[in-house]
Amino acid sequence: MNDPALKISDEQPIIRQLDDAAINRIAAGEVVERPASAVKELVENAIDAGAHRIEVAYGDGGKTLIRVVDDGCGIVPDALPLALSRHATSKIDGSDLLNIHTFGFRGEALPSLGAVGRLTITSRAAGFDAFEIAVAGGAMSAVKPAALSKGTVVELRDLFYATPARLKFMRTDRAEAQAITDVIKRLAMAEPFIGFTLRDVSGGGEGRVTFRADAESGDLFDALHGRLARILGAEFAENSLRIEAERDGLHLTGFAALPTYSRGSAVAQYLFVNGRPVRDKLLVGALRGAYFDFLSRDRHPAAALFLDCDPQLVDVNVHPAKSEVRFRDPGIARGLIVSALRHALAEAGHRASSTVADATLGAMRPAPSGPPRMYQMDRPSSGAISANYQAQAPVSGFEETASVFSRVDVVEEPKAETPLEQFPLGAARGQVHENYIIAQTSDGMVIVDQHAAHERLVYEKLKNQMAENGVPAQALLIPEIVEMSDGDCARLMEMADDLSKLGLGIEPFGGGAIAVRETPAILGEVNAKAMLLDILDELADQGESQTVQAKIEAILSRVACHGSIRSGRWMRAEEMNALLREMEVTPHSGQCNHGRPTYVELKLADIERLFGRT
Repeated sequence: MNDPALKISDEQPIIRQLDDAAINRIAAGEVVERPASAVKELVENAIDAGAHRIEVAYGDGGKTLIRVVDDGCGIVPDALPLALSRHATSKIDGSDLLNIHTFGFRGEALPSLGAVGRLTITSRAAGFDAFEIAVAGGAMSAVKPAALSKGTVVELRDLFYATPARLKFMRTDRAEAQAITDVIKRLAMAEPFIGFTLRDVSGGGEGRVTFRADAESGDLFDALHGRLARILGAEFAENSLRIEAERDGLHLTGFAALPTYSRGSAVAQYLFVNGRPVRDKLLVGALRGAYFDFLSRDRHPAAALFLDCDPQLVDVNVHPAKSEVRFRDPGIARGLIVSALRHALAEAGHRASSTVADATLGAMRPAPSGPPRMYQMDRPSSGAISANYQAQAPVSGFEETASVFSRVDVVEEPKAETPLEQFPLGAARGQVHENYIIAQTSDGMVIVDQHAAHERLVYEKLKNQMAENGVPAQALLIPEIVEMSDGDCARLMEMADDLSKLGLGIEPFGGGAIAVRETPAILGEVNAKAMLLDILDELADQGESQTVQAKIEAILSRVACHGSIRSGRWMRAEEMNALLREMEVTPHSGQCNHGRPTYVELKLADIERLFGRT
């Protein structure tokens, strides 16, 4: 522990006015944390300048060189020295700090970069010749003529050379380069109509292109879908749901992946507010809450969501890096995200991600053996297939003999107005190992895990019943008194109405105490103090709590598990087809209560490729 006496001086401390160089170096510590921060600031300036193409080059992870080239409006020669002055900006006039429509507005980035590195700006505005200005360690040079056809080139060399202590906190070149790539990808998602190119020029020369995203065309959703497919991959684009909703002046758009396309961490979660990439606890918590009932705790959803609103409804001037925001009404923003995502997931019905089928085909793909086959006769016609099936129909009594060996129940196709194969999950053709239903569709086959599928169906029914009838509460004979701080007590009482709907009745008991008078009956005996503390922890971490709901739905999930069709039970054809039809009309039936798929669909063309019938 430091001795306070060491900080006491006999002399009166002197208050000094720091010079501009020191001020800019201090500001650089907040604005420019690493090379990726510098890239973010410079690329955002290019976007604000109306650029259509932006090229970024870096050397040695951005430590020795960062160069950003754009075709934007440029800077007039007389304004170049002013652009390097602290708190000088063309984005706002200073009269209203809430009405902000641009990425930048603080006027700190360029002077901060010039204070800790060697910065050169070359720019040409319409109707002017090109000029350049340089600043190194805070020392500015004179403006002089340069050669440039259009736009602006900002070159930053030897970042943190003026503050060498900061270099010790830099990570490896590879890690810093990855951080730069992540920044560019996030900005590219926010601006699908702008082309981005990222080059690694370590060692000199033209270098190599590490990322490229050409400008997209079409309407907003088409452009965004194409850009996300380029950045997050075709699998995300193929297995994502279109999101569009509006409430109280907030407009939400974007794409969110199916629960069966989940990740092991939150690396595929991208959130934007008025086009600005943000890392906001409120929005992350809302995304987690929307998928709360579909994923286990160790799985994370993938999404790219864009929340747009009047700038007056959100404050972006919370942190110098502008990565955090504060909403005027956080509840509306959270509620919009949760309701929009849950609605989209419900509309997806029984749909499961295509990656499930891809993984299945990968597991089934036979190992190559022998020389390649040179000839394969054509696939017979449907009439020939039908005639062959009739000729090979088993004689009476064969079904029982076959089932002893294969354990597959032979199902006679029922006669119906609409052939069962035309339904999305097809017609049941058999049961394997008393757990997997094999169904035939019009263009392939479906394998259904009967226990997982029925468990989800029962679970959804239980949830609907509880939503209609409410959560029964069990009154405590003797209320349990829980002591806590006045602040914690106030936070819990703000949620009293919400907790009451879940069967947890609380009321103030004077001072910092809370009396628990009712608990959810379905939970049985409850440790009220531990539950309230868990709720407080979630409120502190995420701004909202789902502890009580999680416990209730965990009980419902266990009830559904025990009340569903068990693995190892033989099912008749009517039962199997009834299960398939119920899955088709029940929301979220494509995954079980833990986010695992309930069925796998294989297309006939994929199956034929397995056997070389291409």
